[in-house]
Formats: sequence, structure tokens, C-alpha cells
Amino acid sequence: MRVVLASRSPRRVDLLRQLLDEHGVPDTFDVDPADVDETPLAGESPRDMVLRLAIDKAAAVAARHVGDDIVVIGADTTVDVDGESLGQPADLEEAAARLRRLSGRTQWVHTGVCVMAGARTASRVESTRVTMVPLTDELLGRYLATGESLGKAGAYAVQGEGAMLVTRVAGSMTAVIGLPLGVLADLLGEVASGWNLPR
Repeated sequence: MRVVLASRSPRRVDLLRQLLDEHGVPDTFDVDPADVDETPLAGESPRDMVLRLAIDKAAAVAARHVGDDIVVIGADTTVDVDGESLGQPADLEEAAARLRRLSGRTQWVHTGVCVMAGARTASRVESTRVTMVPLTDELLGRYLATGESLGKAGAYAVQGEGAMLVTRVAGSMTAVIGLPLGVLADLLGEVASGWNLPR
């Protein structure tokens, strides 16, 4: 049974490889990014949004491989502040505005994960609380200059230079990065025969 990751995120690729390596599973898998509309629905909570998008991404890729013996993994991550989803910024100006909003505050990071294998589907959301340091203009400028803000939910990457912005992570670090490995191991065990990976 072949694994297909419905994401182009290098962070998710690395995390999936880490999970498979840790359990002695051959870490060869395909990357087949899903192309779905990620616009939040009216009145949709950030948790509901990431779960819906994870399912939509997995389903879109599974539909391209009908009849194949595959396991498809879809995921989506957002930063939730005041009940509002902060996805990827369009540019550095938007990144700066988002980081100023998060400065000195605790926010939720939600990652939805969906695993599909044939007619079997399992999905779940992992939520983690992240507290950011109060940002000075100098620290904000230094971080924006790295270019790391672009392409990241909430405009920062806790596993990269963005670690200097974070004072506390309460929950799953891999969920904040984009693919909660404990949840993924559970979901694989639920839907994919022979994929019971101990946590």
C-alpha cells in the first residue's frame, strides 16, 4: 500500500518521513498536492475550517487515484486569534500586521488531518496553544528580513527563525509545524491495514 501526501509543504514532507523512519517503515511516499479553495466559509470556526480542508484535500487527491492501493494524507493548519483564522500572509506588509496582532499574546494553532484508504476515512483536529513574546520593532524587522513569514500560517515558523518569537508551546509541536505525528499515527491505524504505529 503506497502513501500519498496531499501537500507540497516541505515541513509536512519532513514530518511524514520522520514518522515512517521512527517506526522502521520504508519512507518512500508520493507527494501529490491538492488544489482546493481554502477560503473560510461564512461563520466557520478555525477548527471546523482546518478539518474541512484536510478532508477536501485528501478527497481531491484520492479521486485522482481511484482503484489504486493507496493511503492519502491531507492536512491543513491555521492560527486562531480571537476566533479568527490567520492563514498565510500575501506579502510582508500583511505578515507584519499579523505578527503585531499576535505580539505578546497566546493563540491557538489548529491542524486538521485526514487519512483515506479506499472507502475508509478518519480525521481529527489537534489544537496547541502558542505564546508569543512582545515584539519590538527591531525584533519584528529582523524576523521579517528572513523572508520566513511568507507561506506560513500566522506569518511565522516555530521550527525555524520564528522560534525566537515564541516563549511557550503547550501541546503538540508537530501540530504547530503542520502535521501532528501522534494523531497521524492513530489515524493510520484506524483506516490502513498494517499501519498500526505505536505513539
